[in-house]
Amino acid sequence: MQVGMFQTPFVRPERTPRQVFEWALRQAVHADKIGFSEYWVGEHGTLNWEGIPSPELVIAAAALQTSQIKFGPLAHLLPYHHPATLAIQTAWLSQILEGRYMLGVATGAYPTDAAVRGIKDMSGNHAMMLEAIDIMERVWKGEPFEFEGQFWNAGFPQANPNKPLRDVRPWGGTMQMAMTGLSAPSPSIGFAGTHGFLPASVYAGNPFLRSHFETYRDTMTAAGRESDRSAHRVVRDVIVADTDEEARKLATEGGIGLAWKEYIKPTYERFGVLKGLLHDPSVDPANVDADYLAEHVWIVGSVETVRQKMEAWFGELGGPFGTLLVYSHDYIDNPEPWERSMELLVKEVAPKLSDAKQTVAA
Repeated sequence: MQVGMFQTPFVRPERTPRQVFEWALRQAVHADKIGFSEYWVGEHGTLNWEGIPSPELVIAAAALQTSQIKFGPLAHLLPYHHPATLAIQTAWLSQILEGRYMLGVATGAYPTDAAVRGIKDMSGNHAMMLEAIDIMERVWKGEPFEFEGQFWNAGFPQANPNKPLRDVRPWGGTMQMAMTGLSAPSPSIGFAGTHGFLPASVYAGNPFLRSHFETYRDTMTAAGRESDRSAHRVVRDVIVADTDEEARKLATEGGIGLAWKEYIKPTYERFGVLKGLLHDPSVDPANVDADYLAEHVWIVGSVETVRQKMEAWFGELGGPFGTLLVYSHDYIDNPEPWERSMELLVKEVAPKLSDAKQTVAA
């Protein structure tokens, strides 16, 4: 199974922007060195625990320090960018990376990010995203057009033979796109299936994931495309160490434990996601602490323990999927155990798992 990273990032608010940037870059270089297949970077303008407003800067900095790993924003929030500008910028970055670039897109989920752009009613964000995608795909063709939409106007000029225009097409002529889903059932995952985008799901319980698998399968099939789970990305916290005890300590007493206590758990409660993570509906969310999470939500343990837990998880899902994306957390002060966890996961655990590239009915 392929292993990648989602650098959202979950970094303590007191870290400086330079510390956040340097950590994201270090993680990208390390992920490339040890064999991660993908490295996605989140975009958030106002969130104090997710402090990267410009994922393209991290990707650009990492482009010349890596050689194999693919990069992408996960995701550019399309309602908050002029789509023609973003189309030009992302195509250029794909050219710089020469095939190692993918574009994740989303509507934006946080009201504070919307408020900065003067958007008080986010109900129109989905329609804005769809219009933005239409404009971007037109720009990437590099052919003359004029467009007057509900939200934006755009176009591409007629070339003057005496002053040729720069090639604005993505590397290879097409842009591989991905879309995240935050609800179940998810219209975004459905759109991804209809249009052949990569689907990315944040782990919010097995029923949530199965819903995404089914939506993607059904929309892919309806669009006349071959459907399997090898395209599916799933984001989940995983910690591996030499022993179960070391892994549990690294998780509960480290960056993952702190992020979940201070930020992720309250956010999941606010968005109604936390209940889906409980192994028993009778569990009081107030009792969900780091020890509970290490036992029931995160995947934590030695190489063999994590392998067994992953295989059991696949069984509960009705089969494997394509790429596991692990969240990046704040281990800036002591990065070596965290980076060893990454290496054990990709080199020792993943090769021993069931083949996630096989076609699996959702």
